[in-house]
Amino acid sequence: MTNEAIIRPAVPEDAEALVEIYRPYVLETAITFEYEVPSVEEFAGRIRETKKKYPYIVMEDDGEIIGYAYGGSFVGREAYEYSAEASIYMRKDQRGRGLGRKLSEELERELKDMGIINMNVCIGYPDADDEYLTDNSEEFHKHMGFSLVGEFHKCGRKFGRWYNMIWMEKMLGPHPDEPEALKSPEEVYRKDR
Repeated sequence: MTNEAIIRPAVPEDAEALVEIYRPYVLETAITFEYEVPSVEEFAGRIRETKKKYPYIVMEDDGEIIGYAYGGSFVGREAYEYSAEASIYMRKDQRGRGLGRKLSEELERELKDMGIINMNVCIGYPDADDEYLTDNSEEFHKHMGFSLVGEFHKCGRKFGRWYNMIWMEKMLGPHPDEPEALKSPEEVYRKDR
């Protein structure tokens, strides 16, 4: 692997590689509360649906996809259109290289360029670290400038255990009385990044 990873928009044809990155998160962790690994077809559909309104990006190194990130609807009501929920997943063997930060920063830039003002993350959180879930995601997002804004207690159950859920947020800009209309992901993606 090189140190020159590139970031590009995801396409549905990336679904097989993304499912393989996501698989251990589903089967071995409580980072996601999904129980079943989605099919390649379902994942391709998720990519297509997300890209209608939000960025969905992948990171490649030596031609291999090693991580992905995307924005999504926060709550799903029109009044929240200037807020987005963010998700990021790195291939397990790529952690610790600083690439998750790079991928997260690119997603943040694209969301901000679209006109998104509030960037939110929803994170599984343990009462105490265990083999399925630690507080690493919270720590990562703190380092990325997110603040803790809320916690739901014992709201998710996986591997026979109850887990909490925390919400963190990061303001990407001021909140004007009349914000500009949002741009599409295609309008803001620049190939020079």
